[in-house]
Amino acid sequence: MLLWAGVLLLVIGAACLPFDRRVAHALYDHESAAFEQFLERTTHWAKAAHWLAAAIIAIAAAQAALAIWGERPDLRLASNCAIAFVACLAAGSIILHGMKLVVGRRRPRDDMEMGLYGFVWFKFRLDYNSFPSGHALTITCVAVIASCVWPHLAILWFAIALWLGITRALLTAHFLSDVFIGAGIGLLAARETLLYFFPYLAPAWF
Repeated sequence: MLLWAGVLLLVIGAACLPFDRRVAHALYDHESAAFEQFLERTTHWAKAAHWLAAAIIAIAAAQAALAIWGERPDLRLASNCAIAFVACLAAGSIILHGMKLVVGRRRPRDDMEMGLYGFVWFKFRLDYNSFPSGHALTITCVAVIASCVWPHLAILWFAIALWLGITRALLTAHFLSDVFIGAGIGLLAARETLLYFFPYLAPAWF
């Protein structure tokens, strides 16, 4: 199921490419200050550094607790899920950052404020880093891991991930295609990483 969902996200992202610039300009021109403040307060829940730090702390805490209290299923699950998240994020990030360097796309606000727009292929410029969205990839990986632990709430986790990814476009930090393709990469990378290296965590419907 996640395979087709990931492919669908990539297709939606590709379909957004012809309209990206127009949508970004409309958002930039009409977004209210109050709504922008709300988005700023929520968008960083998808930041990779925060989730990576939380995962490392969870691994260390779970391993320490296992050493003190012995083997317990809940502690082992916490440790395994945190390790799996780091692996999923690493796999997705290798693909994503490779694409950022090769594809080379300026962010929407660079277009509005400096007139810089478009793709610059094979220039390996760090300031051309809009495509795809790392926030969208990260929070999608989080949703996949959360669905392993609480599969009955999978729709909620993916809805939250989609919203947090979309906030990047609403803030004109990314184009819509950046968000959907970043989420698609995250979904596919997390699925394949789990199925190959952590199959005991993945529900059958993955």
